[in-house]
Amino acid sequence: MTSSTHTAEKTRGTAVFTCILAALAGLMFGLDIGVISGATQFIQQEFQISDRVIEWIVSSMMLGAALGALGAGWMSAALGRKRSLILGAILFVLGSVLCGFAWSPNSLIAGRFILGLAIGIASFTAPLYLAEVAPEQIRGSMISLYQLMITVGILAAFLSDTAFSYSGAWRWMLGIIAIPGVLFLLGVLALPDSPRWLIMKGRKKEALDVLHKLRGNEETIQQEVRDIEEQLRIPQRGWQLFKENSNFRRSVGLGVLLQVVQQFTGMNVVMYYAPRIFEGMGYDTHAQMWFTAAVGLTNVLATFIAIFLVDRWGRKPIFYTGFVVMAVGMGVVGTMMNMGTLSHGQQIFTVAMLLIFIVGFAMSAGPLIWTLCSEVQPLKGRDFGIGCSTFTNWIANMIVGATFLTLLNVIGNAATFWLYGALNAFFILLVFWLVPETKGTTLEQIERNLMSGKPLRDIGQ
Repeated sequence: MTSSTHTAEKTRGTAVFTCILAALAGLMFGLDIGVISGATQFIQQEFQISDRVIEWIVSSMMLGAALGALGAGWMSAALGRKRSLILGAILFVLGSVLCGFAWSPNSLIAGRFILGLAIGIASFTAPLYLAEVAPEQIRGSMISLYQLMITVGILAAFLSDTAFSYSGAWRWMLGIIAIPGVLFLLGVLALPDSPRWLIMKGRKKEALDVLHKLRGNEETIQQEVRDIEEQLRIPQRGWQLFKENSNFRRSVGLGVLLQVVQQFTGMNVVMYYAPRIFEGMGYDTHAQMWFTAAVGLTNVLATFIAIFLVDRWGRKPIFYTGFVVMAVGMGVVGTMMNMGTLSHGQQIFTVAMLLIFIVGFAMSAGPLIWTLCSEVQPLKGRDFGIGCSTFTNWIANMIVGATFLTLLNVIGNAATFWLYGALNAFFILLVFWLVPETKGTTLEQIERNLMSGKPLRDIGQ
């Protein structure tokens, strides 16, 4: 092995390890999304509260996440990506402890709101950080790793909920995730600052030091620095760029639309209310919890499809496949629920179709929308653009979480799932009309295409 080859392998390993540490933000994200699913029925029993209050306990986290995402844009630009992740980790721990010791529905809502602030910061900062530190050749896979960590966190939360469900210990379900929160905080402290952010702050020497650890190849480092410095000569940024540049408004609009699409696939209603869905299929409490864990496991395994294929197949073919699978899955689940009381075989088939829906999401809209939202924003407006799309994600998420039980009660199980199936079918057309293929294209080339006025679907060419 030559010295240059050894250096390249060493720096590539360092870059991957750095990305894994940052992607642990997704693990905490997933834990907090998943943990409430198994706890709601026990919370409802202890506090004797209505479905509407449960919807608020679930969706208060999304409200906090929306506000956290708004603040994260400023924090990420002013304080840096690393310090923003540190603050998010601290809030993860505080929110988990408060949820575990909650003495009333209002205190539980407050704890969930604090967790939401943490998730808002992490969901903005982690994909941005990953896009800026990952080598170009594996950028899609590394950002998809963040989504994989979300799915692992959801699965871990579902399994933990299942274990505690036998005793109904919902406080332990919610409070125990303070432990991985502390471990995440320790991991974030070891991260380097983003080289792009360092150059934006005029700290070029520090940026070069980081790039030498993450890239190794001197020619690659110098070219990346030149590309970043060329972009930084543009005097506009953020809100100012949004007001003055119609091309930037197009990329922000695309990011916002993609996040709405992700939430209205119906995935998060399954994550938040899986036991309630399985109850509607006729299963008892313990079966509901184990099938919920099966949902989490399917979510994890299917995410590997995206990680392995995103930089091979490209973004759009995976999107098409995923939305077709999701539309069929939701449509069939709705049809089975419309039949009324199901035989055991029909119950199993309905569960299988719901798991197929999960596969469709986890291989496509789950990871790839975060990838695209990081890729399509120009450097000078990246913080602002990702901030807008992440804020939208959580507002749409809150709407979904705060309306699902109401939809079930008003229009019924079958019609609710048919509605989500129809939306997924429509999203196939949106991908065709608007989504660019960014496989193998540098962030700088995507920006040049965007700013030259190319149609959105062509900016990755």
